[in-house]
Amino acid sequence: MQGQGHAQPVQRPPHDAVLVLLRVVFVSMGVFSVGFLAWVMMLRLATVTRRSADYGLLVAVAAADVLSIVLLATEPGDDVHTVGGYLGITLLFGVLLATVVYYLAADVRHFQRQREAYAAQTAAQAYGYPHPASPYATTATPLGTQPPHTPPPHTVPPVSRPPHVQPPIPAPPQRPAPARIEQVRAELDELSDYLRKHDGGEGGR
Repeated sequence: MQGQGHAQPVQRPPHDAVLVLLRVVFVSMGVFSVGFLAWVMMLRLATVTRRSADYGLLVAVAAADVLSIVLLATEPGDDVHTVGGYLGITLLFGVLLATVVYYLAADVRHFQRQREAYAAQTAAQAYGYPHPASPYATTATPLGTQPPHTPPPHTVPPVSRPPHVQPPIPAPPQRPAPARIEQVRAELDELSDYLRKHDGGEGGR
């Protein structure tokens, strides 16, 4: 069995209004919870991008939130008086600020790339180009079989025509020179006879 892999088609990204609404909702959850739900933004980002780095940051943010809660829980009263309490508040707000900035930047960049890839895929389909094959796809060939050999097409050499030669133009016929000389000679003889007769007639008078 032979198989050929193709790249997965790019899904159409959501509308910009939907993306803005989702960003506002998740950022508001982190801000209104005073940073205790900052990990929710990273959870949303990791499920969208499916990158291992974003999953790692999700674990790191969740751990920082848990640590800040533990530090704040060591305070004896409602007010912060110890170093642990101040450290917990600093950690909580610092993680919140960093998470908001990273979430917005990474989410915008991800959907911008997805929008460009979807536009390129749509243009390729409009012009009739096939989907690009995945670089990781391999074609399996069973043992003992070889792909059919296609002989190269037989090309017929072009037939060269002989150059067109025009027939020579015949020269106009010429009268033979001896006949012309004889005619001139005969005319001269007739003229001499005429002159002799004419001279002889004048002398008899």
